Amino acid sequence: MIRPLATLIGIALACAAPVAAQPVPISIGETHTIASKPLGQDRVVNVYLPADYATSGKSYPVLYLIDGGLDQDFLHVTGTTALGALWARSQPVIVIGIATQDRRRELTGLTQDPELLKRYPTAGHSAEFRAFIRDEVMPMVASRYRTNGESGVIGESLAGLFIVETFLAEPDLFDHYAAISPSLWWDRARLVQAAAGLLKTPMLKPHRLYLTIADEGGEKQAATDNLVKALAANPREGRAWCYAPHQQLTHATIYHSVSPEALQYLFPTPVEQDPQSGFDIACQSPRS
Repeated sequence: MIRPLATLIGIALACAAPVAAQPVPISIGETHTIASKPLGQDRVVNVYLPADYATSGKSYPVLYLIDGGLDQDFLHVTGTTALGALWARSQPVIVIGIATQDRRRELTGLTQDPELLKRYPTAGHSAEFRAFIRDEVMPMVASRYRTNGESGVIGESLAGLFIVETFLAEPDLFDHYAAISPSLWWDRARLVQAAAGLLKTPMLKPHRLYLTIADEGGEKQAATDNLVKALAANPREGRAWCYAPHQQLTHATIYHSVSPEALQYLFPTPVEQDPQSGFDIACQSPRS
């Protein structure tokens, strides 16, 4: 029997898979563009809000993330903060991802090393990047979001170098600091050589520093060891620090592995965790 074309079409449609509803975009935050005077260009700042921000009415600490672009560390660090809050391992925080463009320009201090300047002619403008954060990013955050006045900063490699420099030179910019495998070897470890003097920089409030390094050896480990020795030799009321090296990791793997621990140290909770959770932080003494 020959069936009409309309009937055949109806049978085909009945056998087809159901039409899916239109997908709904997933939103994890929002992006601001700041016309920065210190940097002389437009810069991108990404913002992640805790899961209950819209309904709680609470105010939150702020975590500033250096290298916080969407193609940098914003996604994995915001995920880490969410998981830390879920486990009550660390407090829920507002994440401010500050994207970098020319990392050697923005994250390194002044240098007079001709070899470095020849190879990286734009290097040495961390002071301007710090001014951008202090004078433009922080006021924007304070005016737009419910913050509780507590802040921290996190970053790895050159961003870690910038964070250590800020901790030493302008400690009151943030409350808490996490420097993960910082590039302290940069400029022949000049920052570390100046650390003992810089650790006398006046402080108006308490500060906490989390410092870690992977299995990097050589001048990188030596520079980190010397910074730890300087911290130990210059104790100061209101300044706490934890050196928690992870020699089982590499420069490429350490950030994702230790960021939960870093956030736990920066933004602890009053919850007493079961030891079986594995949330202990093994702070070490400096090497002799």
